[in-house]
Amino acid sequence: MRVLVIEDDAQLASYLAKAFGEIGARVELAENGRDGLFLATGNSYDVLVIDRMLPQLDGLAIIRTLRASGNSTPVLVLSALGEVDHRVEGLRAGGDDYLVKPFAFSELHARIEALLRRATPGEAPTTHLRVADLELDLLKREVHRNGQPIALQPREFKLLEYLMRHAGQVVTRTMLLENVWDYHFDPQTNVIDVHISRLRAKIDREFEQPLLQTVRGAGYMLRAD
Repeated sequence: MRVLVIEDDAQLASYLAKAFGEIGARVELAENGRDGLFLATGNSYDVLVIDRMLPQLDGLAIIRTLRASGNSTPVLVLSALGEVDHRVEGLRAGGDDYLVKPFAFSELHARIEALLRRATPGEAPTTHLRVADLELDLLKREVHRNGQPIALQPREFKLLEYLMRHAGQVVTRTMLLENVWDYHFDPQTNVIDVHISRLRAKIDREFEQPLLQTVRGAGYMLRAD
């Protein structure tokens, strides 16, 4: 489970990161609304835990922006504002649940589990990705283009999977570092350039239509058409 916690109380944020980590969840933290919205729109999460009163951009504004853009990631609102009107406002803004501070982590965890069950009722996990004539089988760990097998190293496979899940979108260097290499800082190496070059050689060199593009000054994109 991948969780984004947007919370400006450093002590509470640290507690939540530790508690989520203990149940095996991968947690990212944002201490203000602007950074939280940037992370929420640039990455894929299973659930968002958003404090209502945040500096720079309040929690409900974040939720409204996400919903207006079509982002349907489950959102649990945290707030010290616990009146009925406050809870109703949070839910109508697009929140899926509303938990009043102070709270027990066990309840927060149970509520998130319930949100995830509702978000994917009986839905089978995706095991096959396809972009144009490029296919990736997550179970067999196989890649084919136009029916021809392509041998990839584990990191190349993970990189291609991420690009295919975001086909048609610009994927930035920061997104790749965080989601493919698990770096939360830029190590100032050419590791991404090297892997992109190797991947491009394998999936594009022998084929007429190139799929993996470099978007100058922005990142990379796998063409969806």
